[in-house]
Amino acid sequence: MKHWLIVYRRSAGELLRCEEFADSGEALDERFRLELRADYGPDLEIVVLSADSLDTVKKTHARYFARSA
Repeated sequence: MKHWLIVYRRSAGELLRCEEFADSGEALDERFRLELRADYGPDLEIVVLSADSLDTVKKTHARYFARSA
């Protein structure tokens, strides 16, 4: 199982970051680190998703990738 950190700007429908992690703990640590930053606010969505492949993530959470397709 792989893990992806997704940073998404809601107002623009913009994927800002999609980074793969082998370890879920590392992905969650990075998520929490980003949430503590001063520029984090309600317009940013930061999630960690786990799946067998990025293609699966793109199918199950397509809205994050709609503008990057």
